[in-house]
Amino acid sequence: MGVLPRSWAKGQKMPSASCDALLDDIEDIISQEDSKPQDRHFSRKHVFPKIRRGNTQKYLQEESRPPSDSTIPGIQKIWIRTWGCSHNNSDGEYMAGQLAAYGYKITENASDADLWLLNSCTVKNPAEDHFRNSIKKAQEENKKIVLAGCVPQAQPRQDYLKGLSIIGVQQIDRVVEVVEETIKGHSVRLLGQKKDNGKRLGGARLDLPKIRKNPLIEIISINTGCLNACTYCKTKHARGNLASYPIDELVERAKQSFQEGVCEIWLTSEDTGAYGRDIGTDLPTLLWKLVEVIPDGAMLRLGMTNPPYILEHLEEMAKILNHPRVYAFLHIPVQSASDSVLMDMKREYCVADFKRVVDFLKEKVPGITIATDIICGFPGETDQDFQETLKLVEEYKFPSLFINQFYPRPGTPAAKAEQVPAHVKKQRTKDLSRVFHSYNPYDHKIGERQQVLVTEESFDSKFFVAHNRFYEQVLVPKNPEFMGKMVEVDIYESGKHFLKGQPVLDTKIYTPSISKPLAKGEVSGLTKEFRTRFGNHLTSTSDTCAASHCDSTYSRIVLQMSQHDCALWVAAGLALIALLFAFLARVYAYNVTK
Repeated sequence: MGVLPRSWAKGQKMPSASCDALLDDIEDIISQEDSKPQDRHFSRKHVFPKIRRGNTQKYLQEESRPPSDSTIPGIQKIWIRTWGCSHNNSDGEYMAGQLAAYGYKITENASDADLWLLNSCTVKNPAEDHFRNSIKKAQEENKKIVLAGCVPQAQPRQDYLKGLSIIGVQQIDRVVEVVEETIKGHSVRLLGQKKDNGKRLGGARLDLPKIRKNPLIEIISINTGCLNACTYCKTKHARGNLASYPIDELVERAKQSFQEGVCEIWLTSEDTGAYGRDIGTDLPTLLWKLVEVIPDGAMLRLGMTNPPYILEHLEEMAKILNHPRVYAFLHIPVQSASDSVLMDMKREYCVADFKRVVDFLKEKVPGITIATDIICGFPGETDQDFQETLKLVEEYKFPSLFINQFYPRPGTPAAKAEQVPAHVKKQRTKDLSRVFHSYNPYDHKIGERQQVLVTEESFDSKFFVAHNRFYEQVLVPKNPEFMGKMVEVDIYESGKHFLKGQPVLDTKIYTPSISKPLAKGEVSGLTKEFRTRFGNHLTSTSDTCAASHCDSTYSRIVLQMSQHDCALWVAAGLALIALLFAFLARVYAYNVTK
């Protein structure tokens, strides 16, 4: 039934038609003065449809460009901003890949975008503040908005998130649907967990299309969530309990990455050390399977692991970290050197456990880099507690130390505890930073000859950035031949966070990748299932786009039929239709006159 006009819907009667006589057929409405159907057809029997020829191509090109205010999904420009850890960055890469594969253009120009996809981090207040400010700016600029990451997943009912579309951390494989609906003006929220027979899964599939921020580095999330319940942590509210990916899926993802020219893999999660405990396996078992598929010269970097779970595997972990294709590097957060503070944090280890892990690995893996985290000013931390932390840093002289002033996160137990005064927290942060900057961890490396893997450019664009066996940052000259290669260098200078290396004369440049890397912005991993899911909308082309000159920087994906082919088919179709109409008109005219 059709919709009634508003005035009729308010109780007014519908107008009625009055007839003086019954009509046997609707054609009886025609008066004597009206022309009959045969008259109209007879007068047009010499008129034929005109076929557009010369302007067909131009016409089709114009039709293929919808107006700027079009709401047809799949043609808009999208700007993606990600905050936080490498796990979050991997999620952002997957979302970009799926959107680009569907036809959206991923742009680095926020003001030029039709929609902003904001992928948030909930670890600290400043990260969420940046996220909130970006939402406000997007609204001021009248942009469509989709929110992702840990902030909306953990607290979707916050006032500043009302009315906005949200994609959950385990639903990133449905980002195209959420973006489509948002562009149409709808608000969509997908926050559910992925399960198989009631068992929680690690998240979205690993073989989804992806756009790597760095085509040489693949970030693989081996599990999501953790087994802890740290009193200060908001991430647990978003990522939940431990859920690990099966070993065979992780190995397949690594193999696919190397086939696409990747030369360095990062394993990431909220706690890599806990991997597999929910599916009957463990981290060393996974690592031994992965090193079997790493090409010579390519490298694997382990992500963060908490002390309790690596204690069980120290012997095996030492063997793996000595493997030539695995960086001798491990990130083990201590957070505090006070057992009472660790107990209040519910960290499930004591300082002695942390020292045991570090001492064992430093002995069994000579030169290993141990990175750690420390929180300054946790609720209840006394001056004596903090002094213990200072002594730990002075003793071990960690080359990589992440210093964090405590921020109470909403909804966490630590936020409800009595807080250390703000000025005390700031002072402790300054004191710890002063200790950290009092030593130079790399001075003894000057004069060494090292093999380094070059993977990126420095922030100031003056050097290429490489890493040696211990994942120490080595700056090398910007020789285009070095990128993605293993190069031998002599170390001639050191800084607090870097080394500088001069390539050895006539050095042999080794290419670890088994194939040519993808172009920057190119979509990886377009599986047959993904193509089937979106039907004939997708296909890949062999054209390679230059990042700075391509009309669609992030896509090799185009509509299956090119405009040229489409024009030919449409022109031929119009010609056939014209002939058919001409034939039918002649037949009809003949029958009428007869």
